Amino acid sequence: LAGGHILLEDIPGVGNTTMALAFAKAMELKFGRIQFTPDVMPSDLTGFSVYDRQREKFVYNEGAVFCNILLADEINRTSPKTQSALLEVMEEGKVTAEGVTRAVPEPFTVIATHNPIGSAGTQPLPESQLDRFAISLKLGYPDANSELALLEGVGGRKNCDEIAPMVTSSELLALKKECESVTAVPEVLKYLLAIVNATRNSPYISLGLSPRASLVTLSVAKAQAFLESRSFVTGEDIRQAIALTAPHRLILSDEARLGGTTPERIITEIINFVPVPKL
Repeated sequence: LAGGHILLEDIPGVGNTTMALAFAKAMELKFGRIQFTPDVMPSDLTGFSVYDRQREKFVYNEGAVFCNILLADEINRTSPKTQSALLEVMEEGKVTAEGVTRAVPEPFTVIATHNPIGSAGTQPLPESQLDRFAISLKLGYPDANSELALLEGVGGRKNCDEIAPMVTSSELLALKKECESVTAVPEVLKYLLAIVNATRNSPYISLGLSPRASLVTLSVAKAQAFLESRSFVTGEDIRQAIALTAPHRLILSDEARLGGTTPERIITEIINFVPVPKL
């Protein structure tokens, strides 16, 4: 509903792919997947032309991004050049290949899995790409009962075929438009900006939240309010949203890293420090 992209910063094998596929099935969306490796080329994402002998002309073959939900598996295992091929489509919903700009289907969401920093064969994502992900999530290991159920054959990817579509892409786009009509009074907007400015002025953060982060946080907060059948955003919506939209965007200072703190801890401290407006 917020129209953003999702970064799953987690270890492999905890169900990232299955979750993305389940979402696509439940929303009757076209699902695409690309496994990022060092030899994946930008054209694998954006598409390329090949010569068709029968028609005696070059024919464009769509790349992996031409879908509704794209699972970018292990995004930090490919080269920076290939990573950057996603920047345009994540921001503008279109790709430019061979001098021609083409729009991807709507809605369009990237769900990217990100291996832990320091894992073998990984390349760090640039700040410009991290900033294009609306939220960052960690699934973590399942609890004992859930993992036991998996071993007993309950759940898992094989059950995704049994998922019945609950909403079509056109219905989802209509809901998204409704969500955009949710309002936020000036006091709530100033509260959001106070948190954003606190990240920019913190001695523990070398790179704070961007204006794009402010807009994304507001969109996520509107979606939260919409799902709770409210036509307005509250301070609590902002608190919940920014806890998801901020951590992966923050670049810590050397002092903070040496002190062993985390972006999640710092944003929590900032949220607790800035007073919530009373409406």
